[in-house]
Amino acid sequence: MTLRASPFPNGCVAGIHAVGWAFILPCFWFLDRLIAVCKSTTLERTQRLEQECYLHPLKVFFGSIVFFILFLATAPLAFLGFLLWAPLQACRRPFYYHRETPSSPERETHRGFELVGKASFGFATANLCLLPDSLARFNNLGNTQHRAAAIGQRIVQGVCRPHIRIFVDSPSSCGTLSPSNSFLPTHISSSYGATDRQAHPPVGHHSDSAEGHVCVSKSNSHVVCVPCDDTEELSTESPIYNSNQNSNRHGRTGHRSAPRALLSQGLRQQDNVPWEVSSLFPANVDILCLEEVFDKRAAQKLTQVLRPVFGHILYDIGVYACHPPCTCSSFKFFNSGLFLASRFPVLEAQYHCFPNSRGEDALAAKGLLSAKVLIGQNQKQRKVVGYFNCTHLHAPEGEGEIRCEQLNMLTKWIGDFQAANRDPDEDVVFDVLCGDFNFDNCSPDDSLEQNHCLFEEYRDPCRAGPGKEKPWVVGTLLEQPTLYEDDVNTPENLQRTLEREELRKQYISPPVPAEDSPLVYPETGQPWVGRRIDYILYRENSISKHCRTEIEEMTFITQLAGLTDHIPVGLRLNVAMDSECADE
Repeated sequence: MTLRASPFPNGCVAGIHAVGWAFILPCFWFLDRLIAVCKSTTLERTQRLEQECYLHPLKVFFGSIVFFILFLATAPLAFLGFLLWAPLQACRRPFYYHRETPSSPERETHRGFELVGKASFGFATANLCLLPDSLARFNNLGNTQHRAAAIGQRIVQGVCRPHIRIFVDSPSSCGTLSPSNSFLPTHISSSYGATDRQAHPPVGHHSDSAEGHVCVSKSNSHVVCVPCDDTEELSTESPIYNSNQNSNRHGRTGHRSAPRALLSQGLRQQDNVPWEVSSLFPANVDILCLEEVFDKRAAQKLTQVLRPVFGHILYDIGVYACHPPCTCSSFKFFNSGLFLASRFPVLEAQYHCFPNSRGEDALAAKGLLSAKVLIGQNQKQRKVVGYFNCTHLHAPEGEGEIRCEQLNMLTKWIGDFQAANRDPDEDVVFDVLCGDFNFDNCSPDDSLEQNHCLFEEYRDPCRAGPGKEKPWVVGTLLEQPTLYEDDVNTPENLQRTLEREELRKQYISPPVPAEDSPLVYPETGQPWVGRRIDYILYRENSISKHCRTEIEEMTFITQLAGLTDHIPVGLRLNVAMDSECADE
């Protein structure tokens, strides 16, 4: 089954909706500028001091007057547009679907299972804070449209670089070097904030100005092997198959001990989890989940930039106006902010809105998006699929009961979706849940959520137990007032900061103490981690019984430094299918 691109049942309804929104947009934009002109980011204030510019008060005064007059002038037109726009939300499907037509059918499938029964899958999640510009400034982030384009360019640059694993013969160290610390070209960021260099086309791409799209090379996975005494011998008979930019690593199954270089350069391994703090997005990410893409124009810009790489994109996810329809209990001014980009075709998708939001969170349609994607075929010509779920939970601190209720809803909704869409003739190879959970695993104030039964079903690679992180984990919530300081305003600087505990304390948000209790953190002998509220979880009891899963790498990504107040995270899973069991 192919999803319909438009969220509306026919072109007539879509046209009326477009007219209504066109009437609303000018008034909305003038209100946005009215607030934005009065609210500066710390970067803008610093730049004014350096340039000795003293005209800002005049800009605020006259700008406020002009935008307020224009807001009032366009308000009647916006009201008319609202009367057209609001009733149509009752018949709107809660997402747009963009599909980029592939040059060949093979580009939409992963041939690893079909050829050798093994494959690896990459996932990433990031909170982008792409609110309307005026609201984003309260998080010390501005220029939403420019940030959206810059974020898209950085993501494309990271995921489309070659996937390189280097095995080095050295008397002092040998093993796999991280691409971000190897001989790859240095990342050049788009101009924003303190990084004002011109963006270059990403590795593996060339721009086509005539067509206005990016061409992506099909093969970008490389392995360099040099003998080394203390590394496990690699199989030379298992080739690396690459289709649709997916890097499939074959050879011996099970966990392999990390060579010594992993412990000193880039990719490291602890608790059987290879991990890395990287200044680039992982190569060959297959499915990308983004949160807080609330602004419609920003979502469209992201779609335009990402579509040459991720051919299947769900955006503008969520409901608007009264929810449930024809009630006045909760009016939704913003969508869910979720954004899903996949290399694989989306067979089914379903969205649920949380009914228990409070306060400012109730203005947005936060919820859960569940998707079923087509991976390809296995060696027995059975269809291979995967389930991917993304969410954004209730934000305010001290309201753990609401988040626990939402976690209960997640568990039920995911189970219902998979039960309704599971086919006994299909093989399920992954079941992933990710997003911004808005609670961490170290704050005493979040103890209720930390003990939720969800973590008994889904595995968190970073979690040692309720309220205890593994020692190598890095917090993902940055302190907003310090986003543009030299230690964190570029991907390379932020990477170095996160790797040093004494610096990390200055820029990562600390745990939240329980009410009326002093905070004792960290415990004696434990490292300082900070708040990790961005998660990628996976479970194995819901996939096919003859599939075996292991973690290839966990990544904390600094490539969006200066563009968001969160640290994106990535996870790559190796999946091997037992052909003998598959025959049964």
